[in-house]
Amino acid sequence: MRIVPASIRTNDVQTEPRRWTCGASGLDAALGGGFAYGCVHEIYAAEADDAATATGMALALSAGMAKAGTPVFWLRARRGTGQARILQGSGWADLGGAVEDALVAVLPDTLSLLRAAVDTVRCSASGVVILEGWGKMPELDLTASRRLALAAEKSGVPLLLVRIDAQPGPSAAQTRWRVKAAPSVALPGNAPGLPTFDIELLRQRSGPSGMNWRLEWDRDQRKFREATLSGAVVPVPARRPAADAGSGDLRQSTRHAA
Repeated sequence: MRIVPASIRTNDVQTEPRRWTCGASGLDAALGGGFAYGCVHEIYAAEADDAATATGMALALSAGMAKAGTPVFWLRARRGTGQARILQGSGWADLGGAVEDALVAVLPDTLSLLRAAVDTVRCSASGVVILEGWGKMPELDLTASRRLALAAEKSGVPLLLVRIDAQPGPSAAQTRWRVKAAPSVALPGNAPGLPTFDIELLRQRSGPSGMNWRLEWDRDQRKFREATLSGAVVPVPARRPAADAGSGDLRQSTRHAA
């Protein structure tokens, strides 16, 4: 069976998917106009210590792609909560996310996580679904990946699959990225600069791949831009969780395996 998760067919006519223009012109051009809705985008942490960077990238994408007032679901296994610590509402908001529309669900195991992801992505009322996975996750095989891609295609909801301490394998994802922390350019007064990411497009279905960008995230515009290389730089802590320590806890629900 041939899966085309980024396409919509009407009367046997294939139309272009809706896309989010991220703001970095070179990246948007490589993606054929931006990040496609209705498909899976994989985000791999370059190293285990880049977990915060990979989750920060997913939060930035969700802030840009989700329509105002639509919920953003973050699905994580209980194992991840011990390793990545707690997502804080203040950190989410610092990246431009609408915390009032965010819901974090903690699942007991990988199978429960995948079932919840399919159910959530199938709902067209969802804004963006983020699935956070740690380690090898053998349950996330090609069949499971196709199921997620088909659910996203049918609903038009994007699924951001964050993989930490894992190696890429066969999947039905539209794009696959490797992400690591990058130094940021200091703001006036030597204030810390904008969140900055080094990203590599490892794979794209029916499109170019093997390209790299250094991107800054502007939370006010909710857009990326290609980073400037001049000026003083401030290192982004690799071990810092994607959502900074703060007081605003996100709503969290726990679902047990059926």
